[in-house]
Amino acid sequence: MNSSIIESTTFTVEPSHPGRLASLCGLANDNLKLIAERLNVRILNRGNEFEVKGEASFVAAAEQLLKTLYAATAEGNELTPDDVHLALQQASVDAMREVQQQPSADDDDILHDDQLYVVQTPKLLVRPRGPNQKRYVHRVVNHDINFGVGPAGTGKTFLAVAAAVQALTRDEVQRILLVRPAVEAGEKLGFLPGDLSQKVDPYLRPLYDALYEMLGFEKVDRMIERNVIEVAPLAYMRGRTLSHSFIILDESQNTTREQMKMFLTRIGFGSTAVITGDPSQVDLPRGQQSGLKHAIDVLSNVEGISFTHFGSKDVVRHPLVQRIIDAYDASE
Repeated sequence: MNSSIIESTTFTVEPSHPGRLASLCGLANDNLKLIAERLNVRILNRGNEFEVKGEASFVAAAEQLLKTLYAATAEGNELTPDDVHLALQQASVDAMREVQQQPSADDDDILHDDQLYVVQTPKLLVRPRGPNQKRYVHRVVNHDINFGVGPAGTGKTFLAVAAAVQALTRDEVQRILLVRPAVEAGEKLGFLPGDLSQKVDPYLRPLYDALYEMLGFEKVDRMIERNVIEVAPLAYMRGRTLSHSFIILDESQNTTREQMKMFLTRIGFGSTAVITGDPSQVDLPRGQQSGLKHAIDVLSNVEGISFTHFGSKDVVRHPLVQRIIDAYDASE
C-alpha cells in the first residue's frame, strides 16, 4: 500500500438474506479474502454490515464491488469464482486509475518499510535488496502481468519464484507454472540426448533450484507429481487458458514476437504472470526480433502491466559480475 491516507468506511447491503450473504462471502469467506488481497484492503463483516479499511480509492472500489456482487446474487444466482475475478479486474483498474490521477508521493517514501516487501516461503524468508527489488516485489503482488527486465544476477527469477511460492502457500493460486523457451544459446533440443523431460530439465534448472531452496526437495517432487507445480517448455502453452495460477516465463528474451503474444494471451482469471529476461542476451537466429523487446515497446503504456528495469547496480552476485556487465554495455 502506498503512502496515501488510510480510510475506513462502514455500510450495509440490503435486504439482509443469509443465502445471498453466504454466496457473496464465499466458502470460508474466500471471496472476501480474495477481494481484500487484490484491493489491498481489510474487510470485516457481521451479517449484512461491512467495514472496509485501506487506501481511500481502494476502499471506495471495494465498497462498490461488494454492493455490485451482492446485487448479482438476487433471484438465487450463485456467485462463481470467475464472477468475482471478472468484477475484481474492473474494480482494480478503476482504483488504480484514480490513484494515478492523484499527485504521487516520492518513490522513496513507499520503500522505507522493509517488512512490507518480505516474501515468506516455508523454508526461506526472502528480503529484497535495494529499491528496484522492492519495487519489483510490490508490483508482482499488485499486478496481474509483470515484466522483470535486466542483466543476470539481479534477482528477477528468484524473487518471482518466491512470490509464486508465497501465493501458493496462502491459497491465492492453485498451481505454479514455470516456463522457458526450449531453445537457448543456439542449441536445439533435437540434438540433445534423452526424452523431452530430460532435454528440457537442464534449461529449467535455475527454477528447480529456487523451488528446492524454498520448499525442500521432497515437497517439490510431490507437487510436481500432483501437477501443483508444472515445469514446461513454452511450446506447451499454446491453446491453454491458465486460470488461478502463478506463471513465470523465464529467459523471455529468447521468445519470438508470436510466442510472447501467445503466452500473454493464455492468462486467465485469478492468475499472475511474471516475465523475466535480459534483452542483452538474445540467442534467437540472426534477424529475428526478441519477443521481450517487442513487448516492452508495445505494452509499456498498457494499464495493469508493470515493468521493472534492473541495471548493473542491482546485481547481487560476485562484484565482478557488475563490472563485467558495465564493460560489455560500454563496448556496445
